[in-house]
Amino acid sequence: MGGLFALTSAKDVQEDIFFGTDYHSHLGNYRAGLVVWDSEMGFQREIHNIQRDSFRSRFANFLQGSRGQSGIGCIADDAPSPLIISSHLGTYAICFVGAITNSAQLRGELLREKGVLFNAHSQGRINPTEILSALINMKDSFEEGIVYAQSKIEGSCNLAILLADGSLIVGRDKHGRLPMIIGRDDDGHAVSFESFSFEKLGYRYVSELGPHEVAKVTPQGVEQLIPPREEMKICSFLWNYYGYPTSTYENVNVEIMRNRNGEILAKNETDQTLFERLDYVCGVPDSGTPHAMGYAFESKVKFARCYIKYTPTWSRSFLPHLQGSRNEIAKMKQVPIKELINAKNILFVDDSIVRGTQLRETVEFLKENGAQEVHMRSACPPMMYTCKFLNFSVSTSENDLITRRIIQQLEGPEGLEHIEEYADQHTERGKRLREVLAEQFNFDSVEFQSLEGIVEAIGLNPNSLCTYCWSGKE
Repeated sequence: MGGLFALTSAKDVQEDIFFGTDYHSHLGNYRAGLVVWDSEMGFQREIHNIQRDSFRSRFANFLQGSRGQSGIGCIADDAPSPLIISSHLGTYAICFVGAITNSAQLRGELLREKGVLFNAHSQGRINPTEILSALINMKDSFEEGIVYAQSKIEGSCNLAILLADGSLIVGRDKHGRLPMIIGRDDDGHAVSFESFSFEKLGYRYVSELGPHEVAKVTPQGVEQLIPPREEMKICSFLWNYYGYPTSTYENVNVEIMRNRNGEILAKNETDQTLFERLDYVCGVPDSGTPHAMGYAFESKVKFARCYIKYTPTWSRSFLPHLQGSRNEIAKMKQVPIKELINAKNILFVDDSIVRGTQLRETVEFLKENGAQEVHMRSACPPMMYTCKFLNFSVSTSENDLITRRIIQQLEGPEGLEHIEEYADQHTERGKRLREVLAEQFNFDSVEFQSLEGIVEAIGLNPNSLCTYCWSGKE
């Protein structure tokens, strides 16, 4: 995943651009970049790898030396961004958030048919932001170019362009898979992935761009260039996992959704006598915690933090590319409160169950610290498909998903024809999937939120939500 932040103002705002971008660091990616524009100095840019250092430490010197009334910042996947482009449309800076899943095809078309040249990275990879800018430059205006690029791109694309006069052009993905939110203060406007990022800086919420909407933003106002489409497919996992708790998207706050999701999960528990045996409900930190709080509230079982995640010097465990490093970091971060674990019956709520590797580490860790019964609940439905629209985590093969591995273990490849049954806790196949998961990971029980439950928790029209990773339906 990644996040972007943009500002244009009548005053110097380099500090706001710095802090607004930094507020997207929780999305946990590999590179970050800033471009600041000043009426006298023009564009000033810096890009850094932030795998081993915080955004703030890497960009502190740039903050001290830069000056500007406009700018864009990006927490990106491992391709450098923002880029500064010179074309017949003028000189501009550009960044985007999303995934161009047909980048190889587009690269070939642009090389063969249009004669576009690209900077090649290691193994011949092309920066997807270059592909995006090349598509935009095919047309005679930014409006036409963005519409053309969105029509060609498979995946998703939220973008921000900083022009040579300090104004911004911003566009939301054609299906609205990610948010694009506008705020303002007395001197200018901010555009952001995370609503709280500009609110913390004193900007007031104005509106959200609709799917496919494009706008020009100046210190004085927001001009709609391309109207929004009605159809939206915003990512449901945004609320369930990677969105920040203090943010609100489409008028639905992340923390409130997670609390409500946990309540629904407990309300639909098939064996309500389980609540009488439990000592505590605990969330797998951090994103599982608000789901667990909702579960505890509904079940009337005491909430506790049975272990704490040590984060000051450990980055998010999905960052390292190597699975071994991921597992070791996840294990090192788990610090137990033994008095809350030893001889206790505990139900844990996690945001999701994906590969299952860290799940094994968690239950072994709890048993080593004396847990008597350990029950696991996933705050989302069984993950049956890998996302084909976004890069919110390290790319995963569908064969790495623990659910698919168990299905193939039980029935071979033919079992994948019955995915809908395996996802449903009420079918014989669904019950068997949960039994095998519990057996393999030494849990006393395992259950998942239903698709209907998570849609209810979000509260938007189901047709406006993307649930592809659970349902396989676009």
